[in-house]
Amino acid sequence: MAPTEDQLRASAATGSGPPSAGGSWGAGTGGPPSRSAPESGGLDDAAVEVRRAAGLVNTQEQRTSRTVWQIATTHLFTIFNLILGLSGLTLVLLGRWLDLMFLAAAIGNTVLGFAQELQSKRRLDRLAVLKRDPVRVVRSGAAVEVPPHEVVMDDVVLVRRGDQVPVDGTVLRADDLDVDESLLTGESEPVPKQPGETVLSGSSVVSGSGSFRATALGNGSHAARLTAQAKRFTPVSSELRAALNRVVRWITIALGPMIAIVLNGQMQAAGGWSAALASGAWRDAVVAAIASVTIMIPQGLALLTTVSFAVATVRLAKGEVLIEELAAVEVLARVDVVCFDKTGTLTEGGIHFESAVPLAANAEDALAVAGWERVLAWIGTDEEANPTAAALAEAFTERPDREPSGTVAFSSGRRWSAVAFEGGTADGAWLLGAPEALLGDAPRTSAPSDQLRTQARKLCAEASDSGLRAIVLCRAGWLPRDGELAAEVRPAVVLTFRERLRPDAAATLAYFREQGVALKVLSGDSPRTVASAARAAGMGAGGDSAEPVDARTLPEDPTELAAAVERHSVFGRVGPQQKKAMVEALQSRGHVVAMTGDGVNDALALKAADLGIAMGNAAPATKAVARLVLVDGRFSRLPAVVAEGRRVIANIERVSQLFLTKTIYAFLLGVGFGAMTWAFPFLPRQLSTADFLMIGFPAAVLALVPNTRRYVPGFLRRAVLTALPSGLAMAAAILGVYAYGRWGTDASQEQIEAAAFLTLTASGLWVLAIAARPLTRWRVLLVGSMYAGMAAVLLVPVSLAYHQLTAPAPALTVAALAFAAGACVLIETAHQVLRRRLR
Repeated sequence: MAPTEDQLRASAATGSGPPSAGGSWGAGTGGPPSRSAPESGGLDDAAVEVRRAAGLVNTQEQRTSRTVWQIATTHLFTIFNLILGLSGLTLVLLGRWLDLMFLAAAIGNTVLGFAQELQSKRRLDRLAVLKRDPVRVVRSGAAVEVPPHEVVMDDVVLVRRGDQVPVDGTVLRADDLDVDESLLTGESEPVPKQPGETVLSGSSVVSGSGSFRATALGNGSHAARLTAQAKRFTPVSSELRAALNRVVRWITIALGPMIAIVLNGQMQAAGGWSAALASGAWRDAVVAAIASVTIMIPQGLALLTTVSFAVATVRLAKGEVLIEELAAVEVLARVDVVCFDKTGTLTEGGIHFESAVPLAANAEDALAVAGWERVLAWIGTDEEANPTAAALAEAFTERPDREPSGTVAFSSGRRWSAVAFEGGTADGAWLLGAPEALLGDAPRTSAPSDQLRTQARKLCAEASDSGLRAIVLCRAGWLPRDGELAAEVRPAVVLTFRERLRPDAAATLAYFREQGVALKVLSGDSPRTVASAARAAGMGAGGDSAEPVDARTLPEDPTELAAAVERHSVFGRVGPQQKKAMVEALQSRGHVVAMTGDGVNDALALKAADLGIAMGNAAPATKAVARLVLVDGRFSRLPAVVAEGRRVIANIERVSQLFLTKTIYAFLLGVGFGAMTWAFPFLPRQLSTADFLMIGFPAAVLALVPNTRRYVPGFLRRAVLTALPSGLAMAAAILGVYAYGRWGTDASQEQIEAAAFLTLTASGLWVLAIAARPLTRWRVLLVGSMYAGMAAVLLVPVSLAYHQLTAPAPALTVAALAFAAGACVLIETAHQVLRRRLR
């Protein structure tokens, strides 16, 4: 009788499946007998349909990055866009289409940022496609293949070497079943499984075969639960964006009072509210108010920041570095602690042959073990070889002259395998396995065989102390049967293996040490193994400690944990939650932390870090939370990211003084002209042109030039200190020339506005010249061409007509240049004083 839907849901909640009728399937062949529990005949069609109807199927959200809507809203719904959008809408309603040029920067910023992150999302989605091989299950007593999403609760799943475990389950049958859980736990050693034990989705079978009953699937599986915390998007902590947001808050606070002051001043300048409303002069007053508001907003700085990030992203993409969020480029330049896993970062993953030391007390011993190289060659090329044995194929290629007469497959329970040859170049029975399994207890006699065991034990201990993995090849009198070793097993060769260090690991770590970045290895492997890889990569030679710490001994108190993580650099046996806690502990001490990893066990730590970095072969969930993906998995790509981040930060700081200078003088002009009830001297189109000459085009050029200056905290403070005297000087000069034109001449309003435009651009271009220093030939050409553009605006008739300006009289022109020169002197003096103080 099939279980009810309520029973099925109860089964899902408890993680256990109801018993199913059935016989057995797939009895193991070869080697010792399997350690099995009774295997079910699987579900019948009716039971499968009941579970499908109950929703107990292996479907889950496979989001690998932010949605298109999330990306769009991030770039579209900003305070800048709201203010500028309302200003633009007002001008459209007033029919002032030619004054909408200020919207170009806002539109460009939004479109470019959205397009760049959308492109990264699509590439990341392609990169993060899950392994979707069919799953073998038992249904109605027969083995069938189904897609992974059609596995249902209580299905009996069959696995063999090379299979990925699709769902969580309880083992029913285990024929020397070894499972690699490194993506989930960080532990690189395969885990032997017995009937009744649990297997987890995301792990893979490295040897043997077996079956298990599905007990948790879809969003309820272990891997899904582990990564559920990491799925919510949180923006990268960007100092540049934070600075812009702070400026936005300042502007927002000042906006209301300023609009009131400016609008009232313009209405009074038009003869008062009543007269302005009656005559229609209120339209010009509103346009002037919009001009004073939009000039305050450094939308060009937001666009330039986005462009700089986008250019850096394109450059890095050519070097196989994928940036999911633009600001991630900047963050790595600010990082002062880099945490990383061992496997896949320091090491390439997998096991590699290191050395072979034959054991022979005398010539007779050497003769007795002759042919061992051929035996190792056969073991290394065997189709059923586990990863360690397969690594022998690198060094041993000459196989025996005949096929073996018998074999015993490797088992994690026994920890050895065996092969026998009758006659020929490798005659006899040979065993390969762990020293503790083959060498037995410590020898108590001085017999030759015991001397060999003592020698083998010593060599294995030395290898272990060096972080190597040691196994022993032994000679036996006959091939073991039923898992029982022969009474006399003679050690023949001690073999050592290591995880191969990435060729670029040492140089990359050395680079970070030179840059003053602390390094922390957080691995699920044994502390001794982690320390060995860390030392091989150069840790311990540059002042950082390579002494290993077992993370299971670390305190849970956050303050004590922070002190321990600060003090040490190499940690083994670190669990997923503990990695996250260690990252947060470092952040609590004011560090900017980057975390690299490739396994699901790294996802929470990547999520918590200021910058999460995933390897290209990382688990999909890990790449989903990372902000930067090393597509080809090369750790050495990171220095290039640091260089790009530094270029962006240093250049944006260089040009930010231009934009903040504009914000400061815009606020002062708005309040000044409003308080004096003078007509605001600029139209939006005039200010757009001035922006292009003083800031827009030259800043775009300066922002993309090479710059290797190291990151120095306090970007916004320095930018404001630099911009404040410039903005004050420019505002004073413009107010001065306007007052002179109004009271000291009979010039028209259009002429006074032209003089104000001349004063604004001439003094603003001096700020540009300061930002462009040191003045190389091409930078002089850049600044000079902007001065030429200023002259063209005031001399070309078409330009004068478009900008609604009239060329000022010579006396007013001289006065405008004099006020501009005075402003330039004040700006230069303040720059020299501040430069000395900031140094």
